[in-house]
This record gives sequence, structure tokens and C-alpha cells, in this order.
Amino acid sequence: MSGPERAGASHAGRSRAADLVRQCVVAVSAVVAVVGAFVGSGAAGGTRIQDAAGGALAADATPIAPAGPAFAIWTLIYFGLLVYAVWQFLPAQRAADRQRRLAYPVAASLLLNAAWILSVQAGLLWLSVAVIAVLLAVLCWAYWTCVRHPPHHLADALITDGTIGLYLGWVSIATAANVAAALAASGFDGAGIPAEVWAIVVIAVATIAVAALGVASRGGLAPMLAASWGLAWIAVGRLTGEPHSVPVAIAAIVGIVVIVASTLTARVIAARTRRLGPVRD
Repeated sequence: MSGPERAGASHAGRSRAADLVRQCVVAVSAVVAVVGAFVGSGAAGGTRIQDAAGGALAADATPIAPAGPAFAIWTLIYFGLLVYAVWQFLPAQRAADRQRRLAYPVAASLLLNAAWILSVQAGLLWLSVAVIAVLLAVLCWAYWTCVRHPPHHLADALITDGTIGLYLGWVSIATAANVAAALAASGFDGAGIPAEVWAIVVIAVATIAVAALGVASRGGLAPMLAASWGLAWIAVGRLTGEPHSVPVAIAAIVGIVVIVASTLTARVIAARTRRLGPVRD
């Protein structure tokens, strides 16, 4: 074997080893996240997330806390993450450039999710805010990687983009709720501004961010669906539970309309551009 051939074989061997390590890191991170979620749910006999930290994250703790059923979306997200962990382990994905780019951001998000649960269980609400902020940034990175390097077939789109998109959309709303919970638990009184006004402002900021994501991703559906789900349950919580607030519920509903309209409009424009080509003067 000539020198260049030996070098090529050595590089291929290192690549295969690095890819296997990458796949194992994602798989182990997925297991850690799911075990953390199992413990955080109280299924193992521990304190449930909504009861931890003095109930700061309960459905009635703040005006932008989603009603309890909203958190059922985690079942779908965790299922998607486990499927993704298996999917990226398949031989066809081992050397895929897309998976090489996504693996470590996804693994980081899984470990950050477990860290968030631990911080809440420990009653460290401001630490949980820092963790979820980093988690949100990592998920933005991962989802933007999906947008820049689109899938070549439907299975990859559903398993990879769909899961990461749902994860990002939900965490976008959860971050807002987490910040509000930490502020309320710290005794923040609104600086003279009513809690309803603060809630509406926070919902508006989250709405703008998710709507911008929908436009930037040329109509990515998964973040839209998850964020709309979260906002819908904020509206339900404010209309049927405590603290009761019709204005906050209306703000959440308007947020859904803006996010859905922005995302679907971007999707239609992107589809038209692909079909007809860019409009020229």
C-alpha cells in the first residue's frame, strides 16, 4: 500500500472511530435525559417538578404558567429523542455530514435538560433559569443547523427536524414561564407594573421570537406547533384556573395567531419560490 493510500485508510479509520463515539454520546445522553425526566415526574417516588421549589412552577404560580396538561408534550418530545438516538445509530447515518453536525448540540441539549430538572429539584430556580437559557441557545443552534442542511428524505425530516423543532418550540415558551416563576419566587412585585401587563409583555416577546424563527426557517412547522401548544395551555389556565386573567388569555391566543400566520406565510412563499424560482423585475 502506498503512502497516500495508508494515509487515507488511517483517516477513514479515525473517522469511523469518531463517528461511533459521537453516536454513543448521543445515545447515553438520551438515556440520561429520559431517566432524569422519569425522576422529575415523580414516578420514582420523588417530588414532581410542579411541586419542587415550593411549587414555583405549578400551573397556578404565575400568569404565564401553562395548565397542567400542557406538559404532556414532553412524552412526545422524549419519544422523538429516543427515536433519534436510535436513528442516528443506524449504519447509514454513521458518516452522514448532517448527523456529524447535529450530534453534539443534541447531546448537549439532553444533558442540559437533565441539569435543569436537577436544579429545580434542588430548589435553585435562578440556576434553572441559566440552564434553560443555555438549553434554548443550544436548541436554536441545532435547529438552525437543520435549516441550513436540510434532510434528503421524509424519515430524516420527521425524526430529526421534527423532534428538534418540537423541543425548541416548547422550550421557547418554557423559558418565559421559568423566568416568571423565578421572579415571583424571589418576591418581585412588578416594580409598580401589574402582573398582567408583565405577562402580556413576556408573551409578546416569546411570540415575536417564535414567529421570527418561523420566517427564518422558511416555514418550519414543528416549532410553530409546540409553541402554539404552550400558548394555548397558558390561555386555558388563565380562563379556567388561577390566577384568572382574560387579558393574558387573549394575549396568548393572539400569539398563536401571529405565530401560525407568520410561519405558514413563510412556508407558502418558500414553496412558491422553489416551484417558480425567485421573482425578478
